Amino acid sequence: MKIVFATNNLHKLSEVRAVLGDSFEIVTLREVGITEDIPETGATLDENASIKARYVYERTGLDCFADDTGLEVEALGGAPGVRSARYATDGHDFKANNRKLLHELEGTKCRRARFRTVISLIRGGVEQQVEGVVNGTIATEESGYEGFGYDPLFIPDGRSVTFAEMSADEKNAISHRGRAVAELVKLLKG
Repeated sequence: MKIVFATNNLHKLSEVRAVLGDSFEIVTLREVGITEDIPETGATLDENASIKARYVYERTGLDCFADDTGLEVEALGGAPGVRSARYATDGHDFKANNRKLLHELEGTKCRRARFRTVISLIRGGVEQQVEGVVNGTIATEESGYEGFGYDPLFIPDGRSVTFAEMSADEKNAISHRGRAVAELVKLLKG
């Protein structure tokens, strides 16, 4: 089955392809002629995932899915949340985002957080959403070199290392995106 994934993020593409395996041919935005940035004007992860999926479907008529992911930190009232990629700057500056998060949590004992991924699937013009969540804590300093984004700071519950200290396979087995993609697979095969 061929399906368009509404992303230009190679890290996300790699993670999703690893979880979906050979059952699906994932087509990128570039491969369907979409080279512009898709607007992310929603106030929630659910809205942004839907906006991106609809954008692709309206321009191509192809079955597609889009995701939006946010880190929700309890002590910050759920921030950075929908602004996770642009927390410190307008661009996707992972290092600046991590520095800002550590600064915001300085001296805070409550470091509970969760990663949440929402996926909107449009198949045959019908939209459905699924999500994946992983709970954990924010470390006091960055650790590890794998992954991207907040991975060097996020320690999932039941583990003693950050996502960035795990192999891609270890992370995908328990991550928010891995869980959301597992739910996506159920929709696609259902």
